Amino acid sequence: MPILLQARHQFADTVVRYQAPHDNPGAWGLSLVPASMEEKLSAPREWLDTPAVLSLPAAFQPIRAWEVAPLVALHRRGDALPPAFANGRTLLTSPSAQTLSVREQVVLCENDGARRVTTLRTTLAAPDKLVCVHDFAHRDGDLAFRVRVTLRNDGSAPVTLDFATSFNLGGITPFAPDDAPGRLHLHRFRSAWSAEARHEKRAVEELHLERSWTGHGVRVERFGQTGSMPVNGWFSFAAVEDAAAGVVWAAQLDAPGSWQMELLRRADQFILAGGLADRLSGEWSVTLRPGEALELPAASLAVVAGTLDDACDRLTALQRAGADETPAPAPAERALPVIFNEWCSSWGAPTHQNLTALASTLAAQTGDAVRYLVIDDGWADRPSRGFQQNGDWLVNRSAFPDGLRATADAIRAYGFVPGIWFEFEAVNPGSCAWHETAHQLHRDGAPLQVGNRRFWDFRDPWVHDFLAERVIALLRENGFGYLKVDHNDTLGPGVDGPESPGENLRRHLACVRHFFSKLRTEVPGLVIETCASGGHRLEPSWLALSALGSSSDAHETPDIPIIAANLHRLILPAQSQIWAVLRAADSRQRLAWSLAATFLGRMCLSGDARQFDDGCWGFIREALATYHAAVPLIRDGRWRARRECTASWQHPQGWQIATACDEAMKNLLVVWHRFSGIQQAVRHPFPSPGAWRLAREFSEHPAITLAAEAFTLAETREWTGGVALLTREK
Repeated sequence: MPILLQARHQFADTVVRYQAPHDNPGAWGLSLVPASMEEKLSAPREWLDTPAVLSLPAAFQPIRAWEVAPLVALHRRGDALPPAFANGRTLLTSPSAQTLSVREQVVLCENDGARRVTTLRTTLAAPDKLVCVHDFAHRDGDLAFRVRVTLRNDGSAPVTLDFATSFNLGGITPFAPDDAPGRLHLHRFRSAWSAEARHEKRAVEELHLERSWTGHGVRVERFGQTGSMPVNGWFSFAAVEDAAAGVVWAAQLDAPGSWQMELLRRADQFILAGGLADRLSGEWSVTLRPGEALELPAASLAVVAGTLDDACDRLTALQRAGADETPAPAPAERALPVIFNEWCSSWGAPTHQNLTALASTLAAQTGDAVRYLVIDDGWADRPSRGFQQNGDWLVNRSAFPDGLRATADAIRAYGFVPGIWFEFEAVNPGSCAWHETAHQLHRDGAPLQVGNRRFWDFRDPWVHDFLAERVIALLRENGFGYLKVDHNDTLGPGVDGPESPGENLRRHLACVRHFFSKLRTEVPGLVIETCASGGHRLEPSWLALSALGSSSDAHETPDIPIIAANLHRLILPAQSQIWAVLRAADSRQRLAWSLAATFLGRMCLSGDARQFDDGCWGFIREALATYHAAVPLIRDGRWRARRECTASWQHPQGWQIATACDEAMKNLLVVWHRFSGIQQAVRHPFPSPGAWRLAREFSEHPAITLAAEAFTLAETREWTGGVALLTREK
């Protein structure tokens, strides 16, 4: 056997395997296998045996077909760069990793609340005493794993690293003895402003990841982003599917800033790896001086004998566990309370008068069905009355003559929790803060300016003191219970400072996150919404600091249900805020379409509330009552989406049905949307057999009928939507 199994552990239905090449038993690698599939593992061939290889002169043979991917891949500056046409394309095959050898592996057990956490701690070291501690952790009840890597310099000289992985998953695919032609596919999700989470599935052959004829040449696909918007271009997620075996490996990075993922092929070997954007793609390097250590961003890993949806369920379940066990921002959040944000009502011109009138209308028409009333951009003073002259965070006294406390008190008097919007990481022209360049981020010696924004340097204590007065004190003194934090442009790959531009950016963002934590501790019960031009910070580490995130800046567009349903694979619906902008001119058909989309996550209303007639309000109240009844399924259900739709999101033709079923398979939420085109009846099977009944339905006209094994969405006209709650009889 060319590969040695050094350690084997089983957690729930997953087998964790640590392997090493027979000629280098200290060079461990990691692979994950579904326990139910372990008997179907194929022994990889040791040597390439294709006719082209066998025809080579004997001096060129044999050529090894498989190598063990190192547990931690890294590149130490000064070492040889990757060979085999990889230099400049990837550092994943750097010889630096070959200097690491396993020193020990220990099993650690501790309690995390009521559950036990088991950590496989593997310590690797290089001759120069660079130490890598690889923690692979499992919590009882979970079906996925958390990986953390810490780098430490135990030597006497500085060590500079240009690359290091948070995870490096090899052994894909262990169910084929060769290079697995035609069976491997990559799943990932593209993202753009107001168009988040477009799923992409590509065969590895389409990505040009077939092995070279001798196996020497490296094939690599790298993707990620650089800057302060981690979901700018891609989500920090990747999955590899072996379609023949029916197995999916999935990974998700905690990525508050720049990150990268790589898929690498050399000979038969296939690797999925990820971590910080490196020197090649993110201007990142770090020098560890003697005694210094660096913890890399954490990653979540899973493998499943099943589908992409099954693998995603395992990763998002880790987010749920984290959200449940972090100090809750407010007990009421578990009920997924409804938000009304006035942004699409005033479009940046809120006043005390229009907010109190809005609160009065909402109280009269919705009672306690809406909890948060949020004041969006425009409340702060604009010295020259221009748009977005933010940075000083002083109250616009012409709009709020008695200050924000009077407005917040009025909102509370009508039964709502008042909320407010900030973009406190940035400053705009026209503010006094614009000229405080000594406390702003710099790039190449000049203040970093992106469009009409500069940015505070959160490594500077002065900035924290300033924002403690202008943000934290304002929230506390005026009684705000909800905070929407926006971030509307990316900082780019790096900023000035003592280390590399990418490392300086990482440290700055760590200090921004510290300020978020400070908000939570100094304003008890504060509910934080993370927004970054909509959904550009929808990744686990930012959402762990927030009660919810804005799913998108798509306000009144035809793709809202598509975006919202796609996000189920990446974040919790309970943290996915979805806009329903309602207009006085909207028909019952349009209202149903907009309101139904919010059942795919957190309902956020906006629009012409003060202009609705009684009939319109009655329809909205029906939606609110149905939403509150559906909360347990929205929050805890197992979501699946089925869609027959054209590729265009702005001109979609077809339909979408999303369902959420509880664990017992006794209750089912159905959220459906019709786009343009012919709308024929659609039959959809129940998740379990039995006699089902329609408990509640919200739509323009009744559209769901039940049969023995399926429900049917009737023929409807275009551009409408609806919701149904179904219950299985005993």
